[in-house]
Amino acid sequence: MTALARFYLLAILVFLYLPIVVMMAMGFNESALYELPFRFSTRWYEALSGNGQLISAGVNSVVIALITAVIATLAGTMAAVALDRHAVRGRTLLQLLLLPPIAIPWLITGTAMLVFFFWTGIGRGMHALLIGHVALAIPYVVLVVGTGLKTIRSDLEEAAVSLGSTPLHAFFAVTLPLLAPSILGAALFAFAVSLDQFVISYFLSTPGFATLPVQIYSAIRKGFTPEINAISTILLLGSMSVIVVFAIFARPGGSRDKR
Repeated sequence: MTALARFYLLAILVFLYLPIVVMMAMGFNESALYELPFRFSTRWYEALSGNGQLISAGVNSVVIALITAVIATLAGTMAAVALDRHAVRGRTLLQLLLLPPIAIPWLITGTAMLVFFFWTGIGRGMHALLIGHVALAIPYVVLVVGTGLKTIRSDLEEAAVSLGSTPLHAFFAVTLPLLAPSILGAALFAFAVSLDQFVISYFLSTPGFATLPVQIYSAIRKGFTPEINAISTILLLGSMSVIVVFAIFARPGGSRDKR
């Protein structure tokens, strides 16, 4: 790698991560106005412990993201297996229909969901948020798991069946363990999509029930405080910890034979 390429890569990494580092650092700055020189303090984490609205919104976001990840992963995995392993009528059309929910701007999707939910009587609230988040996460799960299925030989299941296994047992005993890293990655993807979702949450949340992105937006409109930096840092470190654990145990790249 040339020096110019290394410099370009370093510049990209700095551009991406420097704002995050500054945000995390200012959560430990005593000044409410981000004044320098920097004076270390945990006052904003202490203030966060008494901010019921932010904590409640953060808990709401995590709960919805976890439920979304479970439901979307189960539904998306079954859909990916059906599209890859079975002769489904209109399979090509179904695969193409997975792309618009990802490509369409979330503002349009949120408006459409709001109109549809009111038209059908679903309304707004936690149930509406779950439906909206799951609907957005399923296409990502299908694409990730479907990509993982492409790397698994289908004749392994056929060999297991020829040795006396049932098709269902062959799937759970042969294919599912090989597909586990892709499923776990898809679940993390669905969790991240739900946790970070603002537009859909803004349209479908109620005044008494809000997710963290919506609550942060409302707080910024009234006046920004480093308490937001504090809870953002906690969520960021938690998300990074999950990703590190996944990277250690999943080993998506496999191990190389050094012999």
